[in-house]
Amino acid sequence: MSTPKTAPSSLTMPVEGMTCASCVGRVEKALGKVEGVESVTVNLVTEKAEIHTRQAVDPALLVAAIEKAGYSVPETSQELAIEGMTCASCVGRVEKALKAVSGVSTASVNLATERASVQGRADLQQLIAAVEAAGYGAHAIKAGSNSDEQTERKEAEQSALKRDLIISAVLSLPVFLLEMGAHLIPAFHHFVLNTIGQHNSWLLQFVLSSLALFGPGLRFFRKGVPALLRASPDMNSLVVLGTSAAWGYSVVATFLPGLLPEGTANVYYEAAAVIVTLILLGRFLESRAKGRTSQAIKRLVGLQARTARVRYEDGARDIAIADVKPGDVVEVRPGERIPVDGEVMDGNSFVDESMISGEPVPLAKTTGSQVVGGTINQNGALAITATAVGAATVLAQIIRLVEQAQSSKLPIQTLVDRITMWFVPAVMAAALLSFLTWFFFGPSPALSFALVNAVAVLIIACPCAMGLATPTSIMVGTGRGAELGVLFRKGEALQLLRDTRIIALDKTGTLTEGKPALTDLKVHEAFTRQEVLARIAAVEARSEHPIARAIAQAAVAEGLTLTEVHNFESVTGYGVRAQVEGQRVEVGADRFMTKLGLDIGVFTDTATQLGREGKTPLYAAIDGKLAAIVAVADPIKATTPAAIRALHELGLRVAMITGDSQHTAQAIARTLGIDEVVAEVLPEGKVKKVQALQSEHGKLAYVGDGINDAPALAQADVGIAIGTGTDIAIESADVVLISGNLQGVPNAIALSQATLRNIKENLFWAFAYNTALIPVAAGALYPFTGLLLSPVFAAGAMALSSVFVLGNALRLRHFRAPMVEEQTA
Repeated sequence: MSTPKTAPSSLTMPVEGMTCASCVGRVEKALGKVEGVESVTVNLVTEKAEIHTRQAVDPALLVAAIEKAGYSVPETSQELAIEGMTCASCVGRVEKALKAVSGVSTASVNLATERASVQGRADLQQLIAAVEAAGYGAHAIKAGSNSDEQTERKEAEQSALKRDLIISAVLSLPVFLLEMGAHLIPAFHHFVLNTIGQHNSWLLQFVLSSLALFGPGLRFFRKGVPALLRASPDMNSLVVLGTSAAWGYSVVATFLPGLLPEGTANVYYEAAAVIVTLILLGRFLESRAKGRTSQAIKRLVGLQARTARVRYEDGARDIAIADVKPGDVVEVRPGERIPVDGEVMDGNSFVDESMISGEPVPLAKTTGSQVVGGTINQNGALAITATAVGAATVLAQIIRLVEQAQSSKLPIQTLVDRITMWFVPAVMAAALLSFLTWFFFGPSPALSFALVNAVAVLIIACPCAMGLATPTSIMVGTGRGAELGVLFRKGEALQLLRDTRIIALDKTGTLTEGKPALTDLKVHEAFTRQEVLARIAAVEARSEHPIARAIAQAAVAEGLTLTEVHNFESVTGYGVRAQVEGQRVEVGADRFMTKLGLDIGVFTDTATQLGREGKTPLYAAIDGKLAAIVAVADPIKATTPAAIRALHELGLRVAMITGDSQHTAQAIARTLGIDEVVAEVLPEGKVKKVQALQSEHGKLAYVGDGINDAPALAQADVGIAIGTGTDIAIESADVVLISGNLQGVPNAIALSQATLRNIKENLFWAFAYNTALIPVAAGALYPFTGLLLSPVFAAGAMALSSVFVLGNALRLRHFRAPMVEEQTA
């Protein structure tokens, strides 16, 4: 295929590197010198060049001119909806057409989603023109666009299929009964001969089958014939050749029987008509099943509110969600869906975020709390300040991530695509070989045998099943992942996760809560817990140290009042002291208590246990008496131990990478049952440690949440980011866990294993089906059993093949995650 060039028209190109009006002039001058360019307008604000051409211009020349002037044209990603694809061969042809467009670096086409993702510098209109030149339809999909239009188009397509199927069935049934009934039931054969006669029966079959073939069956001719003329046959072409051969032969037998060898004037109208009906049935069932594969996306889109109640000076009123702007104050009543991301400015309530994070317990929201659009406000009224609207909301980004993952291709698909590109021509060659073999070497009537078997070969071949085997499983698998709070940013992560041998975990914020908290407080029998905690917290509230703040926060959380402190003093290297309600309170290390002359032996066992757990104990004294032993640590998340157990049950090794001391790290590892510990690692050293683990164990998945985890996430074979982490970490990851805890890791790995297993089942079926039944259709069993496969049964088998693949993929909708019990407990 020659490289497409722009027709005389206009095109827009992004330009990077411009800083002033002089830059604009230089870019305009450089582009104006390109042959064929009529006029150029460059906008500094939008950083775009509007180029009007008077003749065909290669975009590569325009890019070269901009780069020569010292500026650059960035690669962009464009999404196209592709119409008219019916099988894997279509996918290959659309990809080939897109890659031939000048400026395209990569192009990926997905049969299940009927979308193309194109990376490069090509103009949108060129891409659409290339697809149309290949015989398909295309239009751009805008980022964050509403799916209503696409849903309506799908529903209209399904309605048209249903209508054509009914019409075809009504027309085909009498034909089938007249011909096959006469073959199977001798009495019925005699009835037809004695009433309307054989010739009139054939004339009636001719009329009905012609109406079926050139009415509902015309859709196959509209796609299949142009594909044949372009020498790029597809599934429709096989149907056209098979049905046309059966119908054309029958027409000759009906009206010009003398042209055929003696004894071969038979009709196969029922084959042509029933083939159309059965293939339409298969397409209809396939369309319905495809709809179910994208239900996860539909459910996510359904979470988006249509309107929002916004406060204005003259009162609150409902407006369309698209009209809400950042900074608007939105009122949310009990039971309503929160329309946008925002911050609570007034009110208290509980919000059900299960549809976003997978966490079943509603979360308390008060002034200053963050809320996510699409979640449900439960029992209180809230006023929120909109912080993100439209495509910037968390829900919109989740939908976009799921769509990207569903449109991606796994490495396993590359081989399938190479095979299917040549599949249809190979089937046509097999049909021709079958015809010639039967015609020259078959029994009498050889022509009839040759025709029937060639048609059966054309009809039974099913590239659809091969094309749908991988993408449908990816669609359902990634959709189910979204429902479980696991977002696959890249579809390839599905295959790579399945091959993972070791999971490397960052400690802070991943295994632990990520902030210090009071974990232990053991009080001497002469004191009460509340009394001691209130006194200690009052003193520590004067300090900015994280440990001190953790103690103060624990007291407030327990509803204790922090009283006024006098004579606060920091004793360097020992601790702090102050007067609280007339009592002297001293808090510090064991050496502080020794300095005060206090015996800490009563807490020896507790101190030893805390040491084993990697915690450093503090002691408190009130009025010169030992009062308590205290420990503050970054507590392990409640969900972490069960998640580690689940990873071990999946046969994986677990490693922890942390900057903590070896002693603390080993204590945490013992508590959780972690296999390998890499401690005292500086942020810049994480990548080297990940590389070392990869060298020793093979494929590695790294789980982290912070900015300092981004390089390690990128180095790992699969990077998994905790959804509550930083944007940088999430951008570096292949998988995002929305729920913010480790439970998503075993869920993601188990889902990866189930999805890859499902894909292999689909591919085995698709290839085994075609490998086994094409020879059967060609008559390979006839010399041994005398059996031949009727084209009608071949059409039925072909229709069911695609439906089987889709049905098998849909089983993933019922995938049960290993951590479901813990999540919902």
